[in-house]
Amino acid sequence: MRNDVMTSGHRIAALSVLALALAACSSATTAGPARTPGTTAAPTTASVPATPSTGSPSATGPQPGSGAAPRCRSAQLSASLGPPEGAAGSVYRVLIFTNTGNGACSMRGFPGVSYVAGDAGQQVGPAAERVGDTGGSVRIAPGATASAQLQLVNVANYDAAVCRPTPVRGMRIYPPGETAALFVPVEETGCAGTPPSSQLTVGTIIAP
Repeated sequence: MRNDVMTSGHRIAALSVLALALAACSSATTAGPARTPGTTAAPTTASVPATPSTGSPSATGPQPGSGAAPRCRSAQLSASLGPPEGAAGSVYRVLIFTNTGNGACSMRGFPGVSYVAGDAGQQVGPAAERVGDTGGSVRIAPGATASAQLQLVNVANYDAAVCRPTPVRGMRIYPPGETAALFVPVEETGCAGTPPSSQLTVGTIIAP
């Protein structure tokens, strides 16, 4: 009788273990995938093509239809001087450029100016010092003019040993950006040496 009771108890225990195993298996098959605490899945986004750049026209160069004129060349210009105007220790004169060509052209910046002497046109002393701002572009129609202000210092006020006063026969003029020079006759005295300050100054090109 005791053996039958123990056998029956063993069967009940075995059935209980089997039921627990089946329940665990069922739970494992229905549960979702495990996630690590504190992490989320990164969303997937489609690649968006970059918007093509339309660009913009350069502000520094001539634009189509803007009417911009090409730079004035020495060959299409003549140079002359306006009447002198006296001031303390200096004379002021306007350097005038005339467009002798058939088409409009433009000038911007400072001309190069220096005294010259002799038939060979050797330079006398330092070239003109540039004063003021560069300024904007000046459009010159055929037959029209543009100008720049010149200051001619009276070099007699300098120490002669330092200045070495020398008569000049004119001025060599370079239009802005050009390497071919123009000549303007003028009777003045310049410093063949190195004066303590500028013997010539020149301003930027302006419209008349």
